[in-house]
Amino acid sequence: MFAIYNNGSVGIRSTADNLYELKNTEAPHKTEMKPDDDTLFEQLVTSQDKNKKKAPSQEALSAYKKMANIDTSDIVYHVQDIMTADCFDIDIKQTVSEAYETLKEHQVSQIPIVAEGKKIMGLINKKMILNLLIEDIDNAKAILNRKLDDLYLPEIITTDPITDIRRVAKVMIDFKLDAIPVVNNQDVLVGIVSKTDIIKAVSHIPKLQLWS
Repeated sequence: MFAIYNNGSVGIRSTADNLYELKNTEAPHKTEMKPDDDTLFEQLVTSQDKNKKKAPSQEALSAYKKMANIDTSDIVYHVQDIMTADCFDIDIKQTVSEAYETLKEHQVSQIPIVAEGKKIMGLINKKMILNLLIEDIDNAKAILNRKLDDLYLPEIITTDPITDIRRVAKVMIDFKLDAIPVVNNQDVLVGIVSKTDIIKAVSHIPKLQLWS
């Protein structure tokens, strides 16, 4: 399951296929991945939204694997199995300069912006900061001192902890994303999954199949 947030508000929370129909999201270069039908997959990943605490049934997991041509003896790996749980974030009340220093200090390409209680608000990266400076180079100091909550924050795609890794990999490729924040059904940031996390998973998890 994925969601699109705009300044902390959920625009849509649905399966991957619906992301491609949104007007405000860059049209992706579509890739093919089985299964094409999200019906069974949605049954597996919507348990949190329906406040169900028990895990998906073994029958549902087996049906999903069969559709995806995955060996039914293989485990379906979820985002929570590979994500970086203790990811760095920055409070929306901090400044652009502080965001840059945080990116530089931790040597990360982007960092989630959160409000009180770690509610997801957006993402910021060095490219965004550079664009802000270029747009008004004569007032660079003032821009660096601006609070993040004064900025226009682009929409972001997030995923939840129990989304299949295969779906996340497909969305990252189609939408040219380096990382996706992982958010629970209370809109709270619980981690981040990056291309590096997925590459490590492919390298270390035996028989992990991203595509059939």
